[in-house]
Amino acid sequence: MSRVLLISKPLEAPWNDSSKNLVRDLVLGLERFEATGLGRRGGETRLGRADLDPIHPAGRGGFAPALAEQGRVLARLLTDRGSDIFHYFFAPNPKTSGVARLVSQLRRKPTVQTVCSVPKADAKLERVLFGDRVVVLSEHTEQRFLAAGIARERVVRIPPAAPPLEPLDAAGRRAARRELGLPADAPLVLYPGDLEFGNGASFVLEAHAALPNDTELVLACRTKTPRALEIARTLRERAQALGTTPRVTFLGETPNILKLVASADVVALPSDVAYAKMDYPLVLLEAMALARPVVVCEGTPAAELARHEGAVATGASDTAVAEILSALLSDTARREALGAAARRAALADYGRSGMARAYEALYAALL
Repeated sequence: MSRVLLISKPLEAPWNDSSKNLVRDLVLGLERFEATGLGRRGGETRLGRADLDPIHPAGRGGFAPALAEQGRVLARLLTDRGSDIFHYFFAPNPKTSGVARLVSQLRRKPTVQTVCSVPKADAKLERVLFGDRVVVLSEHTEQRFLAAGIARERVVRIPPAAPPLEPLDAAGRRAARRELGLPADAPLVLYPGDLEFGNGASFVLEAHAALPNDTELVLACRTKTPRALEIARTLRERAQALGTTPRVTFLGETPNILKLVASADVVALPSDVAYAKMDYPLVLLEAMALARPVVVCEGTPAAELARHEGAVATGASDTAVAEILSALLSDTARREALGAAARRAALADYGRSGMARAYEALYAALL
């Protein structure tokens, strides 16, 4: 059986990073190929159909690998003896892409490059795209690459997968909220996005001030850089000025994100900037699998989720966001219908099995 070497961040818990979660869902869905992934010393040695090579040191975490860890990955690529295909998963950047291109030239193995997040608007795509096949996650990015002159035969669109999750019923949602220290019966809007790129958090915070006074807002945002701390401080000050502080919870990163998502009435991520995010943010696919209605921003890759009627695309303004949130929170039947449609789409169009079959067909074609 042919073997694929998967080059990504270490495959380990916590599963809080879209790019490594994509790899996790791939190896848990593979049937026709074996795989080797990258792990840590002292960690798990197997995940699905992937052996985990412990090239990373134990105990180190974070979202950006240290230089020494990058060196270990490079050494692993240059000395690989058992893989038939190299498959890379990372956000394109000139430095890393240049190294990967050189490795491809030296090793002469078929190469797949999955573009895990949208490149900057001014990125020179030929500098950052090196794979024999370049996998994009959305039609939005596919059209951008083709318009920039990337050859049609190189570009393959394979959407990411939602993990199999079970929704909570009304009683389960109330119980989850009590466990999380949130009001059990108040309308609850969740913003589970980043703070550093785009105005999504600001749109939702401003929109929340226009909603009924019993509406709760939770912002569950990871702090990737010091700038995120500064933005969070600004948002807290704005909530104070709006008089909504008692009804706004700045949760930060939480190990209970899935329970939080499952207990929300609406999951709103109307970010107007796609850069540094997965085209379809994983938390939105998880929300859809959990039968939660999702709000996204028009003109972004995530707006494609609205085609399934499980998501609603809104304009890039706090007024537009307030309008759609008000409409959803005041109409229980519509929320439930949207949630049911979202779950159907997650199961039918964003399942692990379907994603894995598409990648296996790509591997087979390259070999």
